[in-house]
Amino acid sequence: MNISYDYYRIFYYAAKCGSFTHAAKALLNNQPNITRAIKALERELGCTLFVRSNKGAILTPEGEKLYRYIAAAFQQIEAGEAELSLDKTLQKGSISIAVSEVALHGLLLPVLEEFRRSFPGVRIRISNCSTPRAISELKHGAADFALVTTPTGIKEDMKAVNIRHFSSVAVCGTAYAELKGRVLTLRELAEYPIVSLDAKTKTHELYTGWFAEHGLVFSPDVEAATADQILPMIRHNLGIGFVPELFLEKEQEKERIIRLWLQEQPPARSICLVTKKDRSLSIAARELAEMLCRKEGSE
Repeated sequence: MNISYDYYRIFYYAAKCGSFTHAAKALLNNQPNITRAIKALERELGCTLFVRSNKGAILTPEGEKLYRYIAAAFQQIEAGEAELSLDKTLQKGSISIAVSEVALHGLLLPVLEEFRRSFPGVRIRISNCSTPRAISELKHGAADFALVTTPTGIKEDMKAVNIRHFSSVAVCGTAYAELKGRVLTLRELAEYPIVSLDAKTKTHELYTGWFAEHGLVFSPDVEAATADQILPMIRHNLGIGFVPELFLEKEQEKERIIRLWLQEQPPARSICLVTKKDRSLSIAARELAEMLCRKEGSE
């Protein structure tokens, strides 16, 4: 059967109100139109749905059976409409974000604090992982968007918007204090133990390429799983490493960390927001993405 949705909607309100007149008022319609629609529905279904009397409209056994199904459907529709209304006003909703360590601390957390103050009803799920893993989660629908650092290695079905540029700097612990104040070449630095992210990360890939451009092999002595592990390892004198300059903003970290100066500058990098071209963001996710882009002024 190909019965009009409007017929079922009118039937639902007539049964719910127990009166064609009251149904007409609820639907901002008139009683003759309600009567015609019910008659048409009864013809389509081949049975009588209402018995009308001075007391109103009473469902027949067939009408009661149909109403059980129609009421359940309309209650779900109304619940969905209410949910969308709350989403639209950002009273409810949910966001899933796949974010790398540098992007988490360098951009996302301060913006999330502001977002939560404005929209406390929105639920937020954060997956803190490497850039390749974050891109994979976005690809497979586990995240609304990814917030990662370049290089991203994204495919053609994704779009990246650069939000915040940052520089990486070479640093060491107090065991290498003799290097303080000197201007080192990359070749000189390569003679010391190096701490880096592991080979599965885009950061490792970036430095491998940079060293190769200068005729050097990037071969870390100590490999960390996440970016936030590198500074503690350097503080404990396990080697020299490269960290985002924004990681050195905390005064307590500067006390046992020595910044080194190089003739060759590490490659410039960016924190960027990555989305799928064929997937629209929810209202809540779009609002957060716009807040992130406004934070620094995106490209």
